[in-house]
Amino acid sequence: MENNKITKDPITVNEARFVSLAPHIRSNDTVQKIMLDVIIALVPAMIAAVYFFGMRSILLILTCVVACVATEYITQSALKKTVQIKDLSAVVTGILIALNMPQSFPLWMAAFGSVFSILIVKECFGGIGFNFMNPALAARLVLMASWPKQITDYISPELLKQSITTSAATMDGVSYATPLQIIASGDLSKLPAMSDMFIGNIGGVIGETSAIALLIGFVYLVVRKVISWEIPVIYVATTAVCLGILGIPMNVIPYELLAGGLLLGAIFMATDYTTNPINRKGRIIFALGCGILTAVIRVKASLPEGVSYAICLMNLATPLIDKLTITSAYGEAK
Repeated sequence: MENNKITKDPITVNEARFVSLAPHIRSNDTVQKIMLDVIIALVPAMIAAVYFFGMRSILLILTCVVACVATEYITQSALKKTVQIKDLSAVVTGILIALNMPQSFPLWMAAFGSVFSILIVKECFGGIGFNFMNPALAARLVLMASWPKQITDYISPELLKQSITTSAATMDGVSYATPLQIIASGDLSKLPAMSDMFIGNIGGVIGETSAIALLIGFVYLVVRKVISWEIPVIYVATTAVCLGILGIPMNVIPYELLAGGLLLGAIFMATDYTTNPINRKGRIIFALGCGILTAVIRVKASLPEGVSYAICLMNLATPLIDKLTITSAYGEAK
C-alpha cells in the first residue's frame, strides 16, 4: 500500500497532482502515519507467519524490508532526489513481498524481487504516488515468472514441525498442496478443516494462510479510516458470486475465499492508494473487476490462484476507470 494523496504542508508540485475538486478537507495525516498504521495492521499476519512457519519467516521479512529500504535510499541518493525512506512506504512494500513468499523461498531471490519492486516499478516511474501497479505484487509476478518452482514450494506447518531437524537439502519432502491446488485436482476429500484454514494451520505463502490475522488487520485499518470497507468487501463478495456462476459448488466456495491470498490481496494490496481509482464509483468498478478476474483465472486458467494477476490488471485499468468516472466541478456550467 503506497500513498501520496495525503501529505504535509506545503503542497509541492508532485503532491498537487492529487488535489481533487472542491470542497477540500484538510487533514493531519501524513504518508508516514498511514504507513505506520498499515505496518501495525500487518503485525497479526506476521505473528501468525512466525507461529506457523517458524523463525525463518522473520529472516524472510527482514531480508525484503532491508532490500527495499536500501534500494530506495541508494536510488534516490543517486538521482539527487529527497530521500524518503522515513515515510515507511518501502518498509510496507518489503513486508508485503515477504508475506507473499513461501517459507522456504531463497533469501537472495526474495532480495531480487524487493530490489525490482522499488527500482523498476516505483522509482523509475517517479517514486511514491506515481507507480503504475502495486510494487509488491509486481515483484511477486516477476518472481513467479523467474522461479516458478521455488515460489510454489509450499510447506505444511504440521509437517514442518515434524521435520525441524530436516536439512534444507531434504526440505522438499514436506512440500504441501494448497487448498486451491487440491480443489483444482478434484479430490475434495483432501481439503483441510475449515477451522485450520481460518486460523492458518495450512500450507501456502507465509502471510496468506491465517484469515483471522488478516481480518484483524482489516478491522484496524477501517477503524483508523486508513481504508474504506468497499474494495475488500466488494472484491471478496464478487469473487464468491462469480465462482458460483462458473460452477464451483457452494460448499467449496468458502475454501476458495480463505485460500490463495484473496484476503491478503483484497485488504492490503487492492486498497493501495496510488493504484486504485480516486473516487467511490471508480473504486467499486475496480473491486468488481478484481473479483471477476480472480474467479475467471481460478476456474478457467491453468493457474489455481489469480489474485496477483487480477489486481495488477485492474491497476493498469485504473487511469481509464478514473477517466470514465470523473465527476463534474461543483457549480460547473453545462
